[in-house]
Amino acid sequence: MEYWESQLTGVKKAGEEFGKFGIELYYFLYDFDSESFQAMFSKVLDFECEGLLFSPIFHEESLLFLEHYKNKNTPVVMIDSDINNDISHFYIGQDAFKSGYLAGRLISFAVKNERNVLIVKIAKEIDSTSVYLQRIKGFYTFFEEHSELTNFNFSEITVKDPDVNQLTLEMFKNISSIFIPNSRAYIVAQFLEQQNIKGIRIIGYDLLKENITYLNSGIIDFLINQKPEEQGYTGISYLYKKIILHEKNLNPTHFIPLDIIVKENYATSLNK
Repeated sequence: MEYWESQLTGVKKAGEEFGKFGIELYYFLYDFDSESFQAMFSKVLDFECEGLLFSPIFHEESLLFLEHYKNKNTPVVMIDSDINNDISHFYIGQDAFKSGYLAGRLISFAVKNERNVLIVKIAKEIDSTSVYLQRIKGFYTFFEEHSELTNFNFSEITVKDPDVNQLTLEMFKNISSIFIPNSRAYIVAQFLEQQNIKGIRIIGYDLLKENITYLNSGIIDFLINQKPEEQGYTGISYLYKKIILHEKNLNPTHFIPLDIIVKENYATSLNK
C-alpha cells in the first residue's frame, strides 16, 4: 500500500495548498479488488461534487463506472492508469506501454550470454489491471521490433498471492533476467536472497522501502519510478485549474517521465 499512500500524500499536499482557494476534498477509498472497487463507485455516483480524481485500476469496472459518471458532466482526472474511450478526461501518470518497452530495452542491455527472461506477474487480479497488461505488451513489443536481438527466450509465471513462500527454485532455473511489471520486485529479490541465488538481473517498479533495500544491496538492478506523490499532487492541481481558474487549454495528458533508478542515483533522485 506504500505506493498508494504516496499518491494520497500528494493529493493531501495539493488539498492544503489549494484549500484556501475553495478546494475541498472528499475521499472514497477501496481495497485492491474489483468487488471493493464496484462498491465504492456506487457511493461516488450518489455523491455530488464538481470534479473527480480517481485511479481506474480495474479496466472493465472503470469503463462501466465512467459510462454512468459521464452524465454528471464534471471534470475527471485519472492517475496511475489511463482508459482510452470517448469520455472526456485528463490523465496524469506514465505511459504504461512505453515503460514496459523501456524495461525490455534495459533487459537487452543487461543480458549477455544466457538469454532466458522470466516475467513474474504478482497480483490478485491481473487480468483486470489495464496498466499491468500494457507494460507487458510494451515489453514484448521492444523485442518484436528489434529482431537483431536473437536467442531471447521468454517465460511467465503468475503468483496470485504476494508472498515469497509462493515461489520455488524450479521457477528460476536457468533464468538470467526477471521483469516484474509492478511494485512487488522485492518479493522476488527476497526469495533469491534466501536461496543465495546470484547473477540474475531484476527490473521492477516503484521506490518502495523494500525495493530500495534490495536495490542498494545489488539484488534489484533497475527500478522505474512512477512518482506517485507527483501524480496525486498534479491531479488535484488540474482540477483546481479547471474548476477554480476555468482554464480551457489544459493538456489532456500529463505524462510522468520514465525515471530509471539504480543504486548509484537513488539518493540524488529524491531531490528532483
